[in-house]
Amino acid sequence: MLVAGIREMVIAGVLRPGDKISEQALCQRFGVSRTPLREALKVLGSEGMLQLLPRRGAVVASVSPEEIDELFPIMAALEALAGELVCKHASDADLAQLSAIHDHMMSAHAVEDEPTYLQANRSFHETLVSAAGNATLTASYMQILTRTRAFRFVARKSPENWQAAVRDHHAIMGALKVRNAARLSRLLRRHVMGVTVKIARDAIAEAGELPKSA
Repeated sequence: MLVAGIREMVIAGVLRPGDKISEQALCQRFGVSRTPLREALKVLGSEGMLQLLPRRGAVVASVSPEEIDELFPIMAALEALAGELVCKHASDADLAQLSAIHDHMMSAHAVEDEPTYLQANRSFHETLVSAAGNATLTASYMQILTRTRAFRFVARKSPENWQAAVRDHHAIMGALKVRNAARLSRLLRRHVMGVTVKIARDAIAEAGELPKSA
């Protein structure tokens, strides 16, 4: 529970890349002593979510441009496979849930409520992968998510990137509703390797690490 709780704080953007971990604050939040907390931090360090620095404690890990090139193609492949499996195996209730999340996302976009949109966006992709019904796929996806969370579901989007993401999601939902596995797979891969990578690179550029995408 402790590892999962801290992991969720990072994925949700409560703790952001570069933030120093306050052991005292987390001990108070979770009602634990420093010994189990430090064991939890070691686990998250082994996952790559945190960096454990000698004499400086733990900080939330950042994603480098090189890691974007390594990680996002894997995430794109996993979502593409999930799309195929969802079309073949998901129940009508699963599709209805995804449709409801999509509608919630679009409502948030319409009123420019970006925090709600980002939360719903993350929920949509996680629900889609879960609905594929493949535990190994889900575990692999969540492992990659722990390294890319801040630049996918937390980073603020430019108006152009947000519009592109919304267009992609309308197309994705259209393919999902008719269970077009091949089209949905292509759209998900293109979405991750297109606008999602651009958002990640632009987020790093804001930190002065990389030239902005053209």
